Amino acid sequence: MSTTEFQVTGMTCGHCEMSVREEVEKIAGVESIDVSAQTGRLVVTSVAAVDADAVIAAVDEAGYHAVTA
Repeated sequence: MSTTEFQVTGMTCGHCEMSVREEVEKIAGVESIDVSAQTGRLVVTSVAAVDADAVIAAVDEAGYHAVTA
């Protein structure tokens, strides 16, 4: 298992978390997603190392901005 952490800006509520989760879970190999609007923390656990650019693009698609932590 591989875990990658990101910092997401722009999230304010549970709906924001859901939007991010829905986009990130489309990425192949993603096993679990832990996202918090309160801290801006996004932790993606995957079978193999996840493509950070794909996660950042998925967060962008949800309407937020992410960088690797």
